[in-house]
Amino acid sequence: MTRAHRPPEAAGTFGRAPGALPPPFSPLSALGAAALVVVVWLLLHVGWYPHGQIVDYPVYRAYGDAIVHRHAVPYRDFRLEYQPAALPFFAIPAALEGHDFRTVFQALMALCHLALVLAVLRTRGRAAAAAAALAPLLLGSVVLSRFDLWPAALAAGALWLLVRGNPPESAVVLATGFAAKLWPAVLAPVVCIWLWRREGRRAVAVWAGTALATAAAWFLPFLVVGARGVGHSFYLQLARPLQIESLGATIFVAFHNIAGIGTGVVSNFGSQNVAGPGVHEITLATTALELLAIVACWVLFVRGEPTFDRLLVACAASTTALLAFGKVFSPQYMIWLFALVPLAGRLVPLAVYGIGLVLTQVYFPRRYWELATGLYRLEVGIVLLRDLAVVALLCVLLYALQGSRATSREAASAAVS
Repeated sequence: MTRAHRPPEAAGTFGRAPGALPPPFSPLSALGAAALVVVVWLLLHVGWYPHGQIVDYPVYRAYGDAIVHRHAVPYRDFRLEYQPAALPFFAIPAALEGHDFRTVFQALMALCHLALVLAVLRTRGRAAAAAAALAPLLLGSVVLSRFDLWPAALAAGALWLLVRGNPPESAVVLATGFAAKLWPAVLAPVVCIWLWRREGRRAVAVWAGTALATAAAWFLPFLVVGARGVGHSFYLQLARPLQIESLGATIFVAFHNIAGIGTGVVSNFGSQNVAGPGVHEITLATTALELLAIVACWVLFVRGEPTFDRLLVACAASTTALLAFGKVFSPQYMIWLFALVPLAGRLVPLAVYGIGLVLTQVYFPRRYWELATGLYRLEVGIVLLRDLAVVALLCVLLYALQGSRATSREAASAAVS
């Protein structure tokens, strides 16, 4: 294909134009990205950010103390809801007895954020990296006390390794992300489709085999000593009821508020969940929508050209589908998209995502208990708007995926002519 026939950059993109190669390494850009991350993390400790935080430090510290000080074996001697690759982020702060657990944990999360931003920088360029670096300021203090930056950084790193031509290494990193919090598994079919279309079945087999071997390395030792405990961790993740912040729950509560019908809230599985007639049906409906939306992302991707640009858009869309219609939508889940939406390289999805981040900070943490215990209309309305913003984000990403498919087809026709 000559330069004149190269596919045009899609309208509304930002940063580096979609192409076959990641941007070259620039020490100055990397230093600037690191400086921006430091500034962002300092800002998260001033102003309104430190006030009224709802934290998970006590839970993490209990796990870490059990491992480090009681020498208890996870999943055998005590149960926990997280997978094995999350354990270092509980044990390391607990092992550093001379330092505050909270401070060490936050330092580890800041390093994960830096790794995420650098991966975005190397994959999509400076504008996308700046967006990923600034995202925590829009989301708020929840980033300080949750470990979700760890699997998000691994997902970003896996995509960077993939586009720079290192599929086996990307499989190791993405499988580690799965072993930390399960959700990166939704990216695996996208990667396999991309490899199959570009390099053939053998490349897919090598990638999938490496990913499975890595996941086995994380899980098998604990399955040997505590299979029930490992199974329980999956049960706690997959069997959760309709959580108060999910789209299905907010629609259910909003309808009942309008109709003047009381709605119950039950605290279990570590969250507040709605209860009442019709909840089971809504749960089934939103779960079906979630599966259909994820499959739609994969189908749209497989029907177009396997470009780097479409790979990144499909990864963002698949993860957004997981959030939009899931049974659980805790505030920290927005962290999963810190890298993926900027990597998609479109201004409109980035703007919609920014709205979703700000709406999340509006209600969490300061208004959360008014939502969870009182189901007040204002708070329910804010969360519903956030959930609808994520649905809108999915729609614009699917539109971008469909549009990039059309652009690729037109470019191929132009090249032939």
